[in-house]
Parts: sequence; structure tokens; C-alpha cells
Amino acid sequence: MSEKIKVPTMQELAASGNSAEILFWVGCAGSFDDRAKKITKAVVQILNKCEVSYAVLGTEETCSGDPAKRAGNEFLFQMQAFQNIQLLNGYDVKKIVTACPHCFNTLKNEYPELGGTYEVIHHSQLIQDLINSGKLAVQGGGQFKGKRITFHDPCYLGRANNVYEAPREILSRLDAELVEMKRCRTKGLCCGAGGAQMFKEAEAGNKEVNIERTEDALETRPDVIATGCPFCNTMMTDGVKNFNKEGEIQTLDIAELIAQAADL
Repeated sequence: MSEKIKVPTMQELAASGNSAEILFWVGCAGSFDDRAKKITKAVVQILNKCEVSYAVLGTEETCSGDPAKRAGNEFLFQMQAFQNIQLLNGYDVKKIVTACPHCFNTLKNEYPELGGTYEVIHHSQLIQDLINSGKLAVQGGGQFKGKRITFHDPCYLGRANNVYEAPREILSRLDAELVEMKRCRTKGLCCGAGGAQMFKEAEAGNKEVNIERTEDALETRPDVIATGCPFCNTMMTDGVKNFNKEGEIQTLDIAELIAQAADL
């Protein structure tokens, strides 16, 4: 029997005259996709464990507008962005954390010119800070001790925003063996979902991008493929299934790895 997790909303806090230091932007995937909900739960478990002052928007949160912008609908993107900015500014939000690099990139780099300026961090950066400050302890890596883990760099986290070290520093705390793919960091390869490709049919070609990327991962002979993006998680999971390796290889978000290792 799993206990119910309490997640405060900005609306509830405002109604009681309180506020939160950090807004946890859940994102569409983290809200509606059954697999990504597990990542959201892991982030919440970490935030609660470390007694971080945070809240979510709940039903007031709408899409950041990233898929619309990448698909070429700038008008729809600006409509969505203005709606979100009005809401965020109404709550006087200063700092945002999100587990989705697409939301991270859009809120951080594209909202300021529309009137929404916030300190935006990826959940790997928050977890790194919680570990370094001693608020979150990972004892010996738990079930991941001695495992081979390879990390897939999300495009909007790595190449677009130069965040490479935070996820790797987190993984180094698991007492596992971090094995890099031949294409990693600045030379990382897309999982195939970015640029709104997640939501359209494949184009003509001889191989899906996620299959190509999964082959990179399989070359490292991993026990776990670590991700930092719900879309990457889906694409790599599908790739592992394509090779009938789902019984041997886990695909887990870094928040899930830490939450499990810390026995949250």
C-alpha cells in the first residue's frame, strides 16, 4: 500500500497567505504520461525528503509552448507563453525547477523576451545542490552499487544549455560505474523526440533515430540507461524493447535512480 504524497499548490499557499521558494514546473509529460508520472513522483519524494519550500501550479499549469514553437506555430506558442507568464508573475515566482529539458529551455531562454524572467534550473542541478549541501544523502548506491550506468545527454539540457556535469555528478554518488557512449556531451546524439518529432509520424529513412541512439547505449553494455528527460526516457525505453533487452536493461531518470538509492 503506497502512502499518499502531499504536494502543495501555489493557489493553496496564496490563499493561506504563504508562498514557496521554488515552483516545480511538472510539464505535460510529467502530468499526463503514465511513465513520466513516475519521474514526477521521484522528484516530489526528493523535494519532500529534503524539506524544500516548493509548490506546483496544479490544474493552473498549461503547456510551456515548446512543441508549438518547434513545430513552427509561433502564434500558438506566444499565446501559451503569455498565459503562463501572467500566471507566474501573478504568483511572484522567482525560481523554477523542472524535470523536462524542453520546458527548462523554453522557460529559461524564451520567456524573458515576453516578460517572464525567472531563475530556471533542471532537476539534476537541484538534486546536485541538495547532495552537495548535505540535505540529501545517498548511502553506497543501494541497488545500483557496482552497476554499469550510461547517461544519455538530452539535447536541450546539454548542447542547448551546456549542462553536462550535474547529472554525472549525481550518478557518481551511486557507487556505480559510469560508462560513456561514444557520442556524448557536446557530441551527443538526439533521442529522436526533439523538435516536436515526438508527435508526428516518422519520415522516410532506413532507421529510426532512437534505434541508432539505443545502439550507442548498448555498445557500453549497461545495466541502466540513465536519462534526464521524459521524452528521452520514452525513446530509449522503446529502443531497448526493440532489441528485446527490457529484461536486462533498465531505463531510469536520474531522479528515480536517486530516490531508489536513497530508499525514499
